[in-house]
Amino acid sequence: MEKRRFGRTEHLSTVAIFGAAALGKVSQADADLAITRALAAGVNHIDIAPSYGNAEDRLAPWMRRIRRKIFLGCKTTERTREGARAEMERSLKRLHTKSFDLYQLHAIKTMDELDLVTARGGALEAIVQARAEGLTRFIGITGHGVDAPRVFREALKRFDFDSVLFPLNFVQYGNPNYRRDAEALIRECRARDAGTMIIKTICKRPWGERNRTFTTWYEPFADPVHIQQAINFALSHDVTGLCTVGDVSILPLALEACAQFAPMSAEDQAALIATADRYEPLFA
Repeated sequence: MEKRRFGRTEHLSTVAIFGAAALGKVSQADADLAITRALAAGVNHIDIAPSYGNAEDRLAPWMRRIRRKIFLGCKTTERTREGARAEMERSLKRLHTKSFDLYQLHAIKTMDELDLVTARGGALEAIVQARAEGLTRFIGITGHGVDAPRVFREALKRFDFDSVLFPLNFVQYGNPNYRRDAEALIRECRARDAGTMIIKTICKRPWGERNRTFTTWYEPFADPVHIQQAINFALSHDVTGLCTVGDVSILPLALEACAQFAPMSAEDQAALIATADRYEPLFA
């Protein structure tokens, strides 16, 4: 599987970054199978958070075996210095590790939330202090929503984040304003040498009133052809990699598509974006 430099961290991350949200609602046996598949595919970067159900508990038994082989990123949804520090310490304990490679402000969706975490006494202060203590090497920011690219460009003005994580898929790119802002964010990350992770790569539409047949909080593409197409589109952008889908049953297809990634021309990308109106963007 292709590896790409994760910005100034200098880590060569596989383009498939294991999204441990997939472990949040499964048994240990199913989690073990998913982790085994990811490692067998060569994945060397894991993204996890305490807000992902039982994910930390499911990954924990593996940590003593794989910790030195992986780049480990974790997150906090706490907004205060005290809350973020406490959540980080709980994650370190659960995961049997002395430090993270990357610790991120998680789910920052609005300017108001950005104000909270970057204010005096905000969560960012806790992570900066943790970095000084050797509890994390790098600091990132993540989020969802239609405003995420615009919010993160402002975030990069306030603090020199080592990485950003945000949504990118061809359906969402059907919104020209989102596409403009996302491309501007990617250029800014490149200029600052910040790593870029993307999420919601194979998102098809919100669930709406339909029965949820997967554990993702959006309806994903679930067939190999559309998954390959969506992943080719996403990885043809100037990003480090994508967090794999939050469902263990679709994970093998996503891993295979990442392994079989073929760059998509600008013309083919435009043609795919032109089909976005057949689906529904997750963020309106």
